[in-house]
Amino acid sequence: MSASYAAAVPTLREAQRAIVNGMSQAEQLRWMWGATVSTLLLWDDEAWERLADRNLQLIRETGALGELPSALGHRGQMHVFAGQLASAASLYEALQEASELTGSPLAPYHGAGLVAMRGREADARRLIDGARAEVIGRGEGAGLEFMDWADSVLYNGLGRYGEALAAAERVLDNSELVPVNWAMPELIEAAVRVGNTELALETMNRLAERTSASGTEWALGVAARSRALVDEDDAETLYREAIERLGKTRVAVDFARGHLLYGEWLRRQRRRLDARKELRTAYEMFSKFGMEAFAERARVELLATGEHARKRTLETRDDLTPQEAEIARLARDGLSNSEIGARLFISKHTVEYHLRKVFAKLGISSRTKLAEVLPPESSAALAP
Repeated sequence: MSASYAAAVPTLREAQRAIVNGMSQAEQLRWMWGATVSTLLLWDDEAWERLADRNLQLIRETGALGELPSALGHRGQMHVFAGQLASAASLYEALQEASELTGSPLAPYHGAGLVAMRGREADARRLIDGARAEVIGRGEGAGLEFMDWADSVLYNGLGRYGEALAAAERVLDNSELVPVNWAMPELIEAAVRVGNTELALETMNRLAERTSASGTEWALGVAARSRALVDEDDAETLYREAIERLGKTRVAVDFARGHLLYGEWLRRQRRRLDARKELRTAYEMFSKFGMEAFAERARVELLATGEHARKRTLETRDDLTPQEAEIARLARDGLSNSEIGARLFISKHTVEYHLRKVFAKLGISSRTKLAEVLPPESSAALAP
């Protein structure tokens, strides 16, 4: 597979350029889903965001609402990897509404990635298990690998590495599609933690072949982070390389995980002060993202260095739905109802309806008060 993957890279990139630059709107709509999927195969976060946004723009311009659910799913998953879980949750609600409107229901791939990153096990189990049953009923075999990848993320966040390893192995045993790219780093991390170094090294070689062929900062950053887990002699250099590369990308979740793994390694080297810096950065990032399991993992590691980290409390009100919270934030930031509707693919009247509910829940009478009750999110509190 490695040779064919390397051979496919320039072909996929040329196909992306041809679709964007050489096709009519109708032709672009026909091929944009595949083009966006190809960006994930290539670890190309810049193209992923650009093509996902272009797909939504085409739908706005042409009114091709039947394409909306899948387009929202792609853009929402980009929010997930960027650590923008509130925006991802809002788009997931919009996706469900679009599916009902168009009669084009999709299995909750985007939702599975969202709950896995968030790390609330009970919520994640309900959605992922339900989604797994749904894709089996649909005959969507690739969907099973996606759910297994979601499980591997969930359990790595929870520190249950044996379960994460089993889930990631199922992906690699059964697929060569997008979830393989994402599952290999999960498998390497889990395998190292349970002491299966041979499997971690074998998977690292497979990952390196793909990431080297891709050559993006995302790919090379993930490869360096993963190799640091299995190469003790060069671990520090590799972790620093990973953080530098991933810091240039849109995938803030992988960037934060680089800080976490580096901090964990530093703590095992008994470099407590250095470890605290990395772990504090990871904790603050995960807390801001709403990635509760990974934030807790970082917090526990901080405690082990002798630093007391208080669990972060959310500034936003828990009784707002994700879509209400997103609408409230956008209104707070000065967007008009029409602009919010265009951003979230809902009507201006739907925005007005949700804002009335927001005002009632927050006990205010107008959008001018939103800045007072919804201040910008602050970072996590850390007590030395």
